[in-house]
Amino acid sequence: MKDGEVVEEGDFVLDGVAFPAAEIVVEFLQPGGSGGSILPTGNVVDELDIPGFPGLPATLLNAGNPTIFVDAMRVGLTGTETQDQVNGNAELLQSLETIRAHCTVAMGLAATAEEATRLRPHTPKLCLVAPPQTYGAAGGKTVEAAEIDVIARILSMGKLHHAITGTGAVAVAVAAALEGTLVNRIVGDIGERQVNMGHTAGTVAVGAQTAQVDGNWIVDKTVMSRSARRLMEGWVLVPSKY
Repeated sequence: MKDGEVVEEGDFVLDGVAFPAAEIVVEFLQPGGSGGSILPTGNVVDELDIPGFPGLPATLLNAGNPTIFVDAMRVGLTGTETQDQVNGNAELLQSLETIRAHCTVAMGLAATAEEATRLRPHTPKLCLVAPPQTYGAAGGKTVEAAEIDVIARILSMGKLHHAITGTGAVAVAVAAALEGTLVNRIVGDIGERQVNMGHTAGTVAVGAQTAQVDGNWIVDKTVMSRSARRLMEGWVLVPSKY
């Protein structure tokens, strides 16, 4: 702020956001879900019998938002598909919702798959993951395989997100830090550094610190950069007699 006015500056670019702004490093403290372990089934990978996808491996995680991780290739995708390619395929979207709904039941968040679709379309999110590959992101940007650790594509409200949700990125980072998850199997041991993930619009880096307490995994914190920018401005008209 300067003289009571917002000063917009900075050249930090967040892929998926229209213009650069000041970088703000955000720490999410203990972003895991309530009720103990961030793994609702207690497993880093579950094999679920889902209509059309028998024995489908999935990592069910409760961090940031409840999130379901599935290998993109298990649903016939590479992970590099565009928004139009996914959102324009009604049959594919229905199959992905079937997976999401049945995994919601496995996470204890709905009694039936029908209930999950009808009453919980917002969460859990479904995230399709794939090994690093070079691909074309939205806006003409090329993401090189060498600059990312994993490809992560989040579906939100039944559609592929134009980039990646903040809570989705948190979940990917946490899953990467837990040995044996589908994400960890792709990224391997990355030590203390942040996870570089490729999404629909480009890349983002997020770090996570996890630990085991009394046999349960907890997340101490996750760290990511966001951009500080003006989202709206407005005026309030007040009668002069007040």
